[in-house]
Amino acid sequence: MKAALRTISLGVACAAVLAPQIASAQSTVTLYGRVVSGLAYIDHVFDPVANASFSKSMVASNQWGTSMWGMKGKEDLGGGLAANFLLESGFELKNGSTGGALFNRRAYVGLSNDSWGSFRLGKNLFISNDVWDLDPTGQQWVGSATLVRGRNWPGANNVVEYSTPNMGGFNATAQISLGEQAGNSKANRGEGISLTYANQDLMLRAIYSQRHNAAGTFTDVFSTSKETIIGGTYKFGPAKLYAAYDYITAPEATLAAASKLKHAWVGVRYDVTPALTLIGSVFHVKSDRVAGKATLGMVGADYSMSKRTLLYATFGNVSNSNGANFGVDGVSGNPAVNQSQRTIYAGIAHSF
Repeated sequence: MKAALRTISLGVACAAVLAPQIASAQSTVTLYGRVVSGLAYIDHVFDPVANASFSKSMVASNQWGTSMWGMKGKEDLGGGLAANFLLESGFELKNGSTGGALFNRRAYVGLSNDSWGSFRLGKNLFISNDVWDLDPTGQQWVGSATLVRGRNWPGANNVVEYSTPNMGGFNATAQISLGEQAGNSKANRGEGISLTYANQDLMLRAIYSQRHNAAGTFTDVFSTSKETIIGGTYKFGPAKLYAAYDYITAPEATLAAASKLKHAWVGVRYDVTPALTLIGSVFHVKSDRVAGKATLGMVGADYSMSKRTLLYATFGNVSNSNGANFGVDGVSGNPAVNQSQRTIYAGIAHSF
């Protein structure tokens, strides 16, 4: 009995000595998030049942940016190696909905090293979301995803991803989203690569991605297709200029659907004061067949009340032709064929 008590006492003493060392190896887990909401108005929403167009007013949710919360952590494993994780969920602030998944944006674990880069496994945003820093709106609903109907902002499951370290301003990320279907390795698979060069005020980026359908083919330019994006930004004084070209193909699309999209934009962000930024951009898309063509223009303003709280306002207008019916924000409802549509939304974003 005494021997057992001595063994237990020794174990407790060892645990007391080792516990601070174990705890000190784990960095603090960080909880973060953002909540965004406001009011929005949109006109010429076409109702095919009534064969008429209507306007509507809404409590806006996520038009300026996604409401989300998450947590991330990192542990130093020694020798420059670290383990890290990230869990993140987006939600609709107006009703609290997460779309049925707890961590619907990101959920991954990985290893990183300053010498060889970082490796991740799990769920992430699809690599085409790297278009974010080529978009003067920051991927608002009236932005780079609108005229491609969300092709460049989906999520990705079953992800294996690798990013290089920064090498003289150059870095690259490669991603594959496995379809995990027996007998067809291409079914529901996504893959891509994103290359970036940044040097002082200049940033250049190229993104190539593929999204396969359940049969492993490319049949829809807006969802299952091949996409190439090239563009850049340049900052001088209070102004930051943006320009990009986006080319999408779906080689197996039927003759009744578009098989090619040519999408391009230019824009600017201008810091009037340290708190106030004005935004302006023009986007244009043209299809090879039935999707037609459209031009989308937007102007907006962001006003920072503090480091965490921001007020925003955006106005957008889309003009359709050649049989097109692109919506002005891509989400709230399309106009009739060849009809224009306008929206205005404003609200508040708070980060924590």
